Amino acid sequence: MREGGRRKIDKQSLDYIWRTGLAGGLAGCAAKTVVAPLDRVKILFQASNPQFAKYTGSWFGVVTAMRDINRQDGVRGLYRGHSATLLRIFPYAAIKFLAYEQIRSIIIKDKSQETPIRRLVSGSLAGITSVFFTYPLEVIRVRLAFETRRDARSSLSDICKQIYHERPPLTPHTLSVSSASSATRTTPPSLRTATAALAPIASTIEAINPRSGLANFYRGFSPTLCGMLPYAGMSFLTHDTIGDWLRHPSIAEYTTISSPSYSSSSSSTLSEQQSASRQSRIPLTTPAELLSGALAGFVSQTVSYPLEVIRRRMQVGGAVGDGHRLGMGETTKRIWAEKGARGFWVGLTIGYFKVIPMVAVSFLIYERGKLALGI
Repeated sequence: MREGGRRKIDKQSLDYIWRTGLAGGLAGCAAKTVVAPLDRVKILFQASNPQFAKYTGSWFGVVTAMRDINRQDGVRGLYRGHSATLLRIFPYAAIKFLAYEQIRSIIIKDKSQETPIRRLVSGSLAGITSVFFTYPLEVIRVRLAFETRRDARSSLSDICKQIYHERPPLTPHTLSVSSASSATRTTPPSLRTATAALAPIASTIEAINPRSGLANFYRGFSPTLCGMLPYAGMSFLTHDTIGDWLRHPSIAEYTTISSPSYSSSSSSTLSEQQSASRQSRIPLTTPAELLSGALAGFVSQTVSYPLEVIRRRMQVGGAVGDGHRLGMGETTKRIWAEKGARGFWVGLTIGYFKVIPMVAVSFLIYERGKLALGI
């Protein structure tokens, strides 16, 4: 079906859904592969790996860290955990782009509803949706990347078992309850009755807040959700807004691709084309698309980075320290106590060098993938 010389696409159709998911998944894999070495070093910096703490604070330190990893483990060391990354990023990116297109089509039905807040909400909800379904794979990837000892390499299955069976140490409260339970035989009957009454409550608390099992795969999930709201939201908002600017009639001939399928009739204006559905917008040239994606990466990384640092520290909580599961508040206090405000921005420089090209490549491959797939 065609409208105004362009094919009208049903965004709720199964055909559009799987094509969008495929384009998004491939875009995510391509982008992550480009920046995988930087991502490995950034994780080591963010999680305060003892072996690499001396390199933090400068771009030269990043280069030195990459050189040491390459000398110790070769190129494969720079891609440590990348297999888990790809396993996670394909469904993550596929769901994110797919969810954005679907949510956007519901929230933004026509040009009059094309507002920054609606774009922000669409992107934020898409990010939350994707991270909810793929977060356990992210925890596995971070733990693989965090390992640096050659004599203690863990396979993917070993890491999964390790995370699943990790149990935090007994807290003073737990010990007091345990001691009270063991001492019931020597306490007066009235106290024994009170202890027995409290036992079901303690069991309920343990069930609600399990100390091991599947809950371990969602370490750091709270700051992830908080960080995804500004990260994904600002990423899509910035990309789409910059894209609109680059399609302005005054510069469109330099920033857009001329194609018969996107040519307008003599009575059609650029404004009328932009008021059509999103998929029929004139595609940007490669440099223009990379520019809009790069700016989207810069803005989204800046507004969400402190929460990302907190999330990384929570994810590796079972691999460092006493092994107990860190809460968001406790992790924040620890980072502040160790390094102050600077601790929340550790690795930001390398974060820019990683995220800016990653987001740029991701949007470029996604948009080109949509064109290749006819959507």
